[in-house]
Amino acid sequence: MIPLVTAQAVAFWLLAPLMVLAALGIVLSRKPVHSALLMAFVMIALAVQYGALDSPFLLAVQIIVYTGAIMMLFLFVVMLVGVDTTDSIVETIKGQRVLAALAAIALLVLVIVGVGNAVSGTPRGLADANSLGNAQGIAYLLFNRYVLVLEASAALLLIATIGAMVLAHRERTTPKKSQAEQSQERMQAYARTGAHPGGLPSSGVFARHNGVDAPALLPDGSVAEPSVSRTLKLRGVMLQGDHLADPVRESLGEIAPGSDDAVGGRTVAQAHADDLEEARAEREQLEAATVAGAGTESAEGTEER
Repeated sequence: MIPLVTAQAVAFWLLAPLMVLAALGIVLSRKPVHSALLMAFVMIALAVQYGALDSPFLLAVQIIVYTGAIMMLFLFVVMLVGVDTTDSIVETIKGQRVLAALAAIALLVLVIVGVGNAVSGTPRGLADANSLGNAQGIAYLLFNRYVLVLEASAALLLIATIGAMVLAHRERTTPKKSQAEQSQERMQAYARTGAHPGGLPSSGVFARHNGVDAPALLPDGSVAEPSVSRTLKLRGVMLQGDHLADPVRESLGEIAPGSDDAVGGRTVAQAHADDLEEARAEREQLEAATVAGAGTESAEGTEER
């Protein structure tokens, strides 16, 4: 008799290998943005697995809580950290590699025991577990058999939240400046260094380039550097001021192919190449400065030890 292929089996064998590869990519990826996207894929695939196993409550919780809330927290952290921040090579926790090895061995034993129990044991089955309904069955387990574990987890999360607030709080050593004092300081800085006392210019000058990578233009036509995020500048995706008119130049080139349009004495292709070379040189200088700073921190940490 040919066994019937169920939707649960199809969803598992299609998504499980991809989930394992994505999980490995989370750990092995060098860029935090890639790790965050791979984690989002793993969470969404896990939600699909819950749906295939007739667990609508877990599916909704996985999408709303984990993918919708926790992943957004991770993305906010990535945006706050930025792309120019490097990991310190100085170990601040002694024996963390030994603890990590022990945790890996414990996880391996747990996986072996779980797989062995699933293969050789007699599982109860989803029909019995969801006899009262999926949400009702989960509520019965949480508030009956595992109510103490649930309350302990809630207390632990509450204590961790309060601890994070206490650690992040710092006592103010100077009185808070009033709005008049801040305005006076901005005007004094404008008189000394010429720093503009107003707010930063917004990005996106023209309607065709209303994006965060398009710099604002000053009245004299020059590019306002503070209008674009420093992170975008480090990534090399900032749109140069000369490129704002590229679509118009391309349209004119289609109309009059024989015309020779120039940007500051250079052709459009030459301007693109020069801008890319300047961005590459800036990134190399930043990487060299970052590596030099990390080497200094490592040497200082070695001397302290």
